Amino acid sequence: MDIATIIGIIFGFLVIITAIVAGGGWQMFIHIPSMAITIGGMLCATLIHFSLPQFLGIFSVIKKTVIAKIPSQSELIQKMVNFAAINRRDGALALEQEIPNLDNIFFIKGLQMLVDGRDAEQIRDFMSIEIQYLQERHLTGKKILEFMGSSAPAFGMIGTLIGLVQMLRNLSSPEAIGGGMAVALLTTFYGALSANLLFIPLAGKLGIYSKAETTVIEMIVEGVCAIAQGDNPTIVREKLQAFISQGRREEVKATV
Repeated sequence: MDIATIIGIIFGFLVIITAIVAGGGWQMFIHIPSMAITIGGMLCATLIHFSLPQFLGIFSVIKKTVIAKIPSQSELIQKMVNFAAINRRDGALALEQEIPNLDNIFFIKGLQMLVDGRDAEQIRDFMSIEIQYLQERHLTGKKILEFMGSSAPAFGMIGTLIGLVQMLRNLSSPEAIGGGMAVALLTTFYGALSANLLFIPLAGKLGIYSKAETTVIEMIVEGVCAIAQGDNPTIVREKLQAFISQGRREEVKATV
């Protein structure tokens, strides 16, 4: 679970709420028509822009940004080094008993192909397709969040225009001006808040996780292919350390 995302959202709303309460009159910030225009309009626009399955998948996309499980690079390298040693000592079939201990679906697929006798080229071709479609799924989720982040302020402005029209129409009735002004200002507030505290940051976080997960899968592919080629554990370790910055290689250095 990504604690930073949860902390950021909770404290972000806490800061906004505290500022509103401290200023007094917090009740005026709760305005159902303004919420309906901003949030409802954004959701309808998203439904128009994307297909229904993509729209319904937004919940899993948001869950992905909050509950992200990226394997540790040091643990991954150590496992690959151990598997390389087992492969050279006992053969590829001995690795089959290690598969139930893995929790990464791509690692399981790669190791299973190795046990089944696939060569390095076949494993690389198959896993490259997996990486391509993983990136496409993540890109679609990122586009949905970015679209929601851009359409929320837009519908906030639409609500502002509606409120201004209502206010100008009722200039002769001072008691009706307040309602129009509330819609005019609060829709912009709701749109800016939801876009800049939720959707745009979540889209950015999803992009970061997509790159991190892609790197991990590429490490898995490289490691499994190296084992399939019969490389010794030291060479496997050195190949996988190429994915890590020079400054971090010592902290993730696996023992052979």
